[in-house]
Amino acid sequence: MSYNPLAEQANAELSANGCSVLSMLSEKGKAIFFPRKGILGQGAEAKGKEINATIGTALEDDGSPLVLDCVLKSLNLPKQAFLYAPSFGNPDLRKAWKEQIVRKNPSLAGKAFSNPVVTCALTHAISCAGYLFLDPGDEVIIPDLYWDNYELVFVNSCGAKIKTFNTFKDGGFDTEALKKALSESKSQKKVVLLNFPNNPTGYTATEKEAVEIAKILTDCANAGNKVVALLDDAYFGLVYEDGVTKESLFSKVLDASENLLAVKLDGPTKEDYVWGFRVGFMSFGFKGATEAQLKALEDKAAGVVRGNISNGPSISQRILLAAFQSPEYLQQKAEKFAILKKRYDIIKQVLAAHPEYKEAFEAMPCNSGYFMCVKPKGVDAEQLRQKLISDYSTGTIVLSGLIRVAFSAVPTDKLGKLFENIYNCVLEIRG
Repeated sequence: MSYNPLAEQANAELSANGCSVLSMLSEKGKAIFFPRKGILGQGAEAKGKEINATIGTALEDDGSPLVLDCVLKSLNLPKQAFLYAPSFGNPDLRKAWKEQIVRKNPSLAGKAFSNPVVTCALTHAISCAGYLFLDPGDEVIIPDLYWDNYELVFVNSCGAKIKTFNTFKDGGFDTEALKKALSESKSQKKVVLLNFPNNPTGYTATEKEAVEIAKILTDCANAGNKVVALLDDAYFGLVYEDGVTKESLFSKVLDASENLLAVKLDGPTKEDYVWGFRVGFMSFGFKGATEAQLKALEDKAAGVVRGNISNGPSISQRILLAAFQSPEYLQQKAEKFAILKKRYDIIKQVLAAHPEYKEAFEAMPCNSGYFMCVKPKGVDAEQLRQKLISDYSTGTIVLSGLIRVAFSAVPTDKLGKLFENIYNCVLEIRG
């Protein structure tokens, strides 16, 4: 197949010196490029010129953006915030987020990985990953307790197949099931998605489990397979127990093998509580990666963004950058974390104080995140959900036969009532 010269250039970098990353890309991933010589490139050449009639913005005669005063006043932002962001994202925000990744994952210090490319939040980052790495019919290996939007992204949009493996065993992550799923996959390219803290269960791998997961992925890659590890870190940092891995799996597999491409999908949506800002990031790394190869992956990711949404919201990116630079940022973030940690602790106390609840439901392993799940006993989960809504004024979510509760959204003084309602509702249905 013939590709655009810019795509060919990036592909050449990703296959140089025996690099195997090109073979991990989908056909669309191989064909995508960042259009440096198109409208954006021509606009860049005209930047700073006396007359610049290249870009589709509207400016005042003094060169500042045309902005409605009523909009400007409501946001209290400089006019520059209304301009387009680059398809790669605000460069200062990208730098700041990479610095945060290293700060939150100290073992990454000194290791080479790409600059993050800004996406329109995590779902868009996941969708971009699907674009880059999945052809119709390809498999995505995922734990069987997963966020249902993966189906829309991978199956409906990419035409891929989801292959699941058992999530839990003996109260922890089933690493052997992951190993078996990889060995049973008939394709030499293995695309694996791991999500910690997990949605819907609120479980994060222990440090021991994380080391084992990394070894499984590395061994698979070293056996000659091409492994793409998609690491959905949407709820990163929200860990409430000791012994649970505090770092992303990205830090453990980043430089594990030339045949293992680590793709970190993260953002401030959950951990910085800016759900409506729609800002996410994609970062790449693999053993022996050169600066040019990492840049080629950035270009391809930015090409997907450009061809999909053009660029993410500039206003959100500027607000976030200002927040990250604020001297109050870390303290305020810790205060909000404490609220979620308190709710988690109360749930543990409630369940411990009511052993009778085990007659009605089983609490699934949970140690982090926004959610936890219970498995109802002797009743249909959907029937339970509907009755909780109609008779107990309690809203929950059904996923994979489990009842998911977002304790992140429940007032502290109502957490006890939440589980009491679930217990009583199960007993009522049973009659």
